[in-house]
Amino acid sequence: MTDGQPGGQEWHPWARPRPEDAEAPASPAPEEPTEPLWPRAQVPPPPASAPGGYPPISGSWSAPPSTAGPTTSPVSAPPARRGPGWGALVGATVAAGLLAGTTGGIVGGALADRSEATASARRTSVDAPTPGPGATSRPEGSIAHIAATALPSVVTLRVETGSGDATGSGWAYDDAGHIVTNNHVVADAGDDATVTVVLADGTQVDGRVVGQDASYDLAVVAVEDAALDPLPLGRSAQVVVGDQVIAVGAPLGLDSTVTSGIVSALDRPVTPGGDEDQSFINAIQTDAAINPGNSGGPLLDMAGDVIGVNSAIAQLPGSSLGGQSGNIGVGFAIPSDQVATTVEQLIETGRAEHPVIGVYLDSGYDGEGVRIADGGPDGAPAVTPGGPADEAGLEAGDVIVRFEGRPVTDEGELVVKIRARRVGDSVQLTIRRGSQERDVTMVLQGSG
Repeated sequence: MTDGQPGGQEWHPWARPRPEDAEAPASPAPEEPTEPLWPRAQVPPPPASAPGGYPPISGSWSAPPSTAGPTTSPVSAPPARRGPGWGALVGATVAAGLLAGTTGGIVGGALADRSEATASARRTSVDAPTPGPGATSRPEGSIAHIAATALPSVVTLRVETGSGDATGSGWAYDDAGHIVTNNHVVADAGDDATVTVVLADGTQVDGRVVGQDASYDLAVVAVEDAALDPLPLGRSAQVVVGDQVIAVGAPLGLDSTVTSGIVSALDRPVTPGGDEDQSFINAIQTDAAINPGNSGGPLLDMAGDVIGVNSAIAQLPGSSLGGQSGNIGVGFAIPSDQVATTVEQLIETGRAEHPVIGVYLDSGYDGEGVRIADGGPDGAPAVTPGGPADEAGLEAGDVIVRFEGRPVTDEGELVVKIRARRVGDSVQLTIRRGSQERDVTMVLQGSG
């Protein structure tokens, strides 16, 4: 699935070097990845004619036609999976008309040297950390009380590979030792990689990846040597703009960090990742501070329930410091309702199923709505025979202008809206053919 990058726009992942690598060049050549890294990107300069300097919500950002390869984008299947490298974990398109960069949340290397005592804290069997004093000395429902109660269930993940190491965050999902994190946190954890799970009290245990899904940017790590209390899973469908939220994780390698803010927006289509490793997130936007290393950590409501998984932040041009970017108050989290569906599939089978309508989209189209391509790759039909779109009567060249009554402005937005549903759901699309518009209903099929 290609998202259509603007001409000359290039996405660059990056990482913080380990102390022993301090003399190494700060920017390795793109074709020679050295670490599993954390992406960043740029927001284009605001149009002078737009109110307040930025495009209105109803506006759209359209990519120029691609000049390399076919101008089609599959909605029927995810792109081929490959390991992360320079330019592999990047990019985000936000429906507000802004091109926002994503920051996945991995920080290569450690923030500081760990003492021998901490390094030797790895044990064969450990008890869960206990809540801090805020759990008893502060009133229930306060940020201090929620943070003290949740922190023992939040972990830091360190991934060590032949090409380097990186850190991210995660949280206990159930009593069976399953930990939820972002796929890009463990994307380079192959057969020979080690995933170290660092508990809130500094204890280290081994973890193994049991399931990954690049399309939803979710992964599950299992630990057998630690008893962690799972965090309660809330309903993201019940979240409203303005709700207070708390983000927990390990930004910049600083374990057990807590920040707070509000829900800034809902259903924000964000598509982090490269053409061959794209994720589709119908995100919760928050101004709670999220920084490199926060990815995979929980976003909590004021009941202490998980309503999202922190995954990305936006970056303004020139906002990086020392090659790294930090929080600007625009962060994105995967909604908990999506998390619950995908994580259960990853635990059971190691992979997730994605809802599709079965069409290829024209990535070079820059008109209103999203156009179905004239044909798919390698001579494949633009509309999959027997698929939902085919059964609903859609044809090559049709333009999808609305999804469930709401306008769609680019192909990434349409795919995100579809991926936010479940296989078997019925959805309504408004189709334009020539000068005529009509509404069609179709049942989403599954595609791994």
